[in-house]
Amino acid sequence: QLQLVESGGGLVQPGGSLRLSCAASGFILDTYAVGWFRQAPGKEREGISCINRSEDTPVYTDSVKGRFTISKDNDKNTVYLQMNSLSPEDTATYYCAALHWIRTVQPLCNMDLTVPAVTWGQGTQATVSS
Repeated sequence: QLQLVESGGGLVQPGGSLRLSCAASGFILDTYAVGWFRQAPGKEREGISCINRSEDTPVYTDSVKGRFTISKDNDKNTVYLQMNSLSPEDTATYYCAALHWIRTVQPLCNMDLTVPAVTWGQGTQATVSS
């Protein structure tokens, strides 16, 4: 059974940091591109970052570029999202998803979900508040 489990969310003050983890079981995570998404109350789900192979250049949406970093640890079968300089606008439930098989042509990862993701995690809440 393909499963993703997120962790690492919590309450942090503005300007603080969190590191989210997305641990895979039942499959080898490095055979898939992985994306991080978030959904704030009353808003649509937003794709914020994705990564193909661990050595490939990740993709970031403009709102998190320069603040968030996605990475893959193949030994731990886990993808991380390091979130720095957090603001209240980053408050949301964060989800990871196995998007599609690893690609060798551009775009290396695609968060538009025109093809449904293979599997999703259950989400982890991140709240940024003073």
